[in-house]
Amino acid sequence: MKTFNYSFMLACIMLIMASHTYPYQPEYAVCTNVANYPLVKSTGYNYVESNVAYLMPDKSDAEFQVHLDEIKNSNARIISCTSFIPGSLPLTGTETKQNEALVWADSALRRAGMAKIPYIVFGSGKARNVPENFSKEQATEQFISFCKQIAPLAEKYNVTIVIEPLNRSETNLINSLEEGAAIVEAVGHPNVQLLCDIYHMMREDEPASEIVKYGRYIRHCHIAEREERTSPGTKGDDFRPYFSALKKIGYKGCISIECRWQDFNNEIKPALTYMQEQWAVSTYRRRSAERKS
Repeated sequence: MKTFNYSFMLACIMLIMASHTYPYQPEYAVCTNVANYPLVKSTGYNYVESNVAYLMPDKSDAEFQVHLDEIKNSNARIISCTSFIPGSLPLTGTETKQNEALVWADSALRRAGMAKIPYIVFGSGKARNVPENFSKEQATEQFISFCKQIAPLAEKYNVTIVIEPLNRSETNLINSLEEGAAIVEAVGHPNVQLLCDIYHMMREDEPASEIVKYGRYIRHCHIAEREERTSPGTKGDDFRPYFSALKKIGYKGCISIECRWQDFNNEIKPALTYMQEQWAVSTYRRRSAERKS
């Protein structure tokens, strides 16, 4: 008796979908050291995603030049940098350090522009966390005020800042796409937009339909599995509803793995294959539903 080859079926679906149905296939990235770009590229990814610390915002241009040379010599493609504002520079509360944070942000954004990095991810859960016994409404206004000050800098250096909603174990300010979108709307600047992180959405039981609702602001996407932030495919999490939502909004951005790698070298290829397979199947199901309606 012949066994059913599930992987072969998925591969066939991927080929059919790519040529006959959905015209766009996303690009993929890995959050890792820029030095890993050759390995990441050879595995099939398009980009790496670094940390803002790589831009050395508190160091001299001469010191940063070493990293800039590394990018140029390796032809590394960096889609974005995470961890924008360090926790040591609080943005909310009675003792903020927004002036120092503005200096840091200007340096980071300028160097992102120099390195032609299109996005800066504004997660920074500790920096934006609302202190105990402090008004959340006031903290939100403080955060919005800071974003309004850095928005023109982002425009100046041709960088887009994407606000990242985080789950409540990491911060108590901006825990959903709805809250993130409200910040984007309040800032009202094209260089401040939104990131959807599928891991954080799953941790918060946030439905994929929120991606459709706020899709007009989404410019970047992170992904990892829900329970232990493992790489895609490790435990077999179902990302298809989220991928279907991204396709519904006509998402043209990148999907970047931000996870806790257990064995980086041996996980990156299966993770990419798993995402590609889930993307293909979710496309198939969406198109099937459309034909039946």
